[in-house]
Parts: sequence; structure tokens; C-alpha cells
Amino acid sequence: MFCMNFMFAQNEVAEEVAEPSLDISGSIDAYYRVNLGADYDAAPGTSFANLPGFSLGMANLIVAQEGDKFGFTADLVFGPRGEDATFLSPVLRPGGSSNIVNQLYAYWNVSDAFKLTLGNFNTFLGYEVISPTGNFNYSTSYMFSYGPFSHTGLKADVTLTDELSLMAGIFNPTDATEYNPTNKFANGLQLGYESGGLGLWINGLYSGGDDDLETDAFTQIDITAGYDVSETIYVGINATTASDSFLGFAGYFQVAASDDLKIGIRAESFTDKGLGLLPETDDDVLDFTLSANYTIGNLTLIPEVRLDSFSKNVVPDDGEFKDSLSSFVIAAVYGF
Repeated sequence: MFCMNFMFAQNEVAEEVAEPSLDISGSIDAYYRVNLGADYDAAPGTSFANLPGFSLGMANLIVAQEGDKFGFTADLVFGPRGEDATFLSPVLRPGGSSNIVNQLYAYWNVSDAFKLTLGNFNTFLGYEVISPTGNFNYSTSYMFSYGPFSHTGLKADVTLTDELSLMAGIFNPTDATEYNPTNKFANGLQLGYESGGLGLWINGLYSGGDDDLETDAFTQIDITAGYDVSETIYVGINATTASDSFLGFAGYFQVAASDDLKIGIRAESFTDKGLGLLPETDDDVLDFTLSANYTIGNLTLIPEVRLDSFSKNVVPDDGEFKDSLSSFVIAAVYGF
């Protein structure tokens, strides 16, 4: 009887000290893109899905270990989409190798309601994300493309109530993955509310100016929300303003036609307030994107029609310029 109890005790200790399993996940994506009535290489001024013809997205490999108290994530990207997402890494330090690092962080659950994370992680601002598995539309919005992609620093996540959460962090300059090149820091804050089918996040990012570097202080305020109207209908919004840079608003509407097929539209208004994307300050662009998601196992096919309408003639078309660009994309995204 003693031996049996001793064996049970050993098993219980083994369960308590057992390391969490190592999880491997990720995705690959590729696409075909063609313009309808414009030069073949004309593209919206947004990130990622803007190369002509048959094109590559990226290979994404995520290795993670998630324990009750500690864990880490190593998120690596390869290919054009990954290079665009980590564009500052090799520039800041010639010969740098972090241009394959999308995320690299460790966390500590200090308590059930308090979590610390140190490293490089994707931004908390905005509606869309870098990985195509996290977006409904394959092409991206202007607000996503000109907002931050990632932060390197320290953040604290606090659970205030069952519905309310708070995040506060201090970061390197935006998108500076490897180290701090200026000895200046940015501060981030997020207040989140989730209840039933509603999620609402109010986000802020602030960095001070530098007289020596001739840079001004920067503030971005961002609001993101999503609501499950029913089991088949979803709506989302994103509104943002960035000081002396840009402002925008986007609405997202998605409906499930069946278990395998969903159809959705993104409607976005974006104004250049000094960013330099469009010829003059206060010029704007409207983006209407109609996408379908057809899922076959782990594979999602995304046919997409997109119209970008500009306030100025900026789209090249056989030696002339016009104010709109229509394009078609079909993408294949495989998640594992």
C-alpha cells in the first residue's frame, strides 16, 4: 500500500513539474494579381499584396511554448511579405539578421491578472495584422500599412474585470526590431472591453520629439471594434488619427454563406495629413475591397476585387494618369 501511494505521489510531482509542450504552427501564402485598365505594375499604396502576376507572400513559422507561468514565442517570416513587415531591421544595423523576426518574446504570468512580456511583438493598434491567416481581406488597408507593424520593449497586461483589460508598455521607436537607435522611447496604452459578441479596444501610442534628430513628437489614437450580429453576420470598424501624418476610417462586413464560404467587404476612407503618400496634404483615397473566403481543410482560397479611388490623378495608365485603380487578386493561404 505504501509503495502504491509513493508511486501516486511521484506521478503527481511529475505532472506538476512537467514542461509545457512545444507548439509549431504557421502558414504559407501565394497569389496572382492583375490590374483592370492600368499599367501592369501599378498598385495601391498599401502593404504586401501589390506585386504583379504570380507572386509570393511569405512562409511563416511559429515556435511557441505556453506554460501557466512562463512561455515564449519565436515567429519567423521568409519571403516578400515578411521582408516588408520587418523592413527596418536590416536598415538600422547594416548586416543585421533580424529581418526574419516577426515576433520574438517571452512572458511571465506574475498572477492570474497580471502578465509581463519582454521582446518584439506585433502592434496592438489597428484592425488588421501581418499574417494573412488573421485577415479576412488578402490585401491590406491604408491605415494598417502606415501604422506601426511591431514594437520591441516591455508591456504589462492587466485583467481589471471579466470584461475590462488594460495594457501599458514602453518601446523602442516604432518598428526598430533589434535595438534602440535613438535612445528615445515610445509609450503605448490600450483599454479593452469584451462581452458577449462585442469587442472594443481604445489604443494610444506616443513618442516625444528630438531636437538633435529634428523629429517631432508623435501621437496616434486608434479605435477598433467588432460585433457578432448573429452566427452568420459580423461587423467591424477601425478609426485612427496620427499627428501630422494621416487619419482614416474603415468598416468591415462579413457574412457566412455556408460553413465553407464567407463573403465580406472593406470600405475605407484615408486622408494624407503629411505622410507624403499622395501629392498634397489633405488628399484622400477611398478603398472598396470585396473578398470571398472559401475554406478546404487548412487551405483558404481568397478571390478579391478591389477599387481604389484617389482625389488626384496618380494611377499610371499607358503614359497618362487617372484617379482610380481596379484590380483583381486570387490568393491561396495555407495555415498549419
